[in-house]
Amino acid sequence: MITPFDDAYFMRQALVEAQKAFDADEIPVGAVVVANNQIIARAHNFTETLNDVTAHAEMQAITSAADFLGGKYLKGCTMYITLEPCVMCGGALYWSQIDKVVYGTSDEKRGASTVGNLYHPKTKIVGGVLEKEGRELMQLFFQKKR
Repeated sequence: MITPFDDAYFMRQALVEAQKAFDADEIPVGAVVVANNQIIARAHNFTETLNDVTAHAEMQAITSAADFLGGKYLKGCTMYITLEPCVMCGGALYWSQIDKVVYGTSDEKRGASTVGNLYHPKTKIVGGVLEKEGRELMQLFFQKKR
């Protein structure tokens, strides 16, 4: 059975957020948080805009989703992120107790997986969803910077 609400569908929504970051001259990372096949939070990087090194897409999305749910835990939720979370964001996702993390492009230098498993033991991790699209946007961003 084909469902319109699969991992690729929600990753495309995260890519829309990444494009917003790109357009704002932020590193193009986007994230969405989903509960019951409904997007409850959308975010992208705001580190330059806010002059805040912690304003990553994931951190913004965690805060927004927790506000929407009225609690600090994201149980029953999935986060879709265009780039593998960094160590800071991996730690925050651990504490949020999110059910599932789906990312697009791996980050071999700064990704959470470079230091081992930072996620909650019950969190399911899926990588490589629409990896090419996210990688190409990231490469285009850094080519413009050179």
